[in-house]
Amino acid sequence: MDVREHGQYGEGHPFFCVNLPYSVIEERAPLLVPRRDTLCILMDDGDGVAELAHRRLAEMGYTALLVLEGGAPAWAAAGYTLFKGVNVVSKSFGELVEEAFHTPSVSAEELLEMQRQGAPLVMLDGRPAHEFKKMSLPGAKSCPNAELAYRLPELVADESTPVVINCAGRTRSIIGAQSLRNIGLKTRSMPFATAPRGGGWPASSCATARNRSRNRISVKGPRHSPGSAPPISLPGLA
Repeated sequence: MDVREHGQYGEGHPFFCVNLPYSVIEERAPLLVPRRDTLCILMDDGDGVAELAHRRLAEMGYTALLVLEGGAPAWAAAGYTLFKGVNVVSKSFGELVEEAFHTPSVSAEELLEMQRQGAPLVMLDGRPAHEFKKMSLPGAKSCPNAELAYRLPELVADESTPVVINCAGRTRSIIGAQSLRNIGLKTRSMPFATAPRGGGWPASSCATARNRSRNRISVKGPRHSPGSAPPISLPGLA
């Protein structure tokens, strides 16, 4: 566990390292590590914060605590990699999915041209609704990834209609698009903050919509009880 603050963590950390800032350790430690006999290796910036975290966690009842000598600098000096950014594991998973399944993507320019032509097109934003409201692509509708397959019948009446899934980076668009492809729908991913090759939507000087509360998908008809799945029926996908 990296006990440095979030910004320091983002500058570089071991691949599977989880951020537990010392400033909020009392609040978050029980949530991240509910079993207090779990082995926890604490890493700092070689500045003694890990020792402070060790003492505080011990006072909270944690019994299997170790401090990484020298912290992150020592890890790097030993020849091991420090990965920059956050959510590194999930982002790596997205890259593996794209590599393994050859998930197709569309550039900002290609998508804009599709919109200009006025042909049938379904564009879905796979992020949570609050992120969609903050910033989204023109013409996109909010449909979080976890609900894509559930809402499929009301979203796409014709399997020939192109479907594009976008997000704010690239990972969630890849996962959303591939999830629908796995159930038989032809989709493409569209990251608009950073793209796999070249720039994303803002970098292409295309406008984004902000503070949107409309264009959210709502389920029509009866809701299904937990544990049951709605029937999905599309022409040619039986």
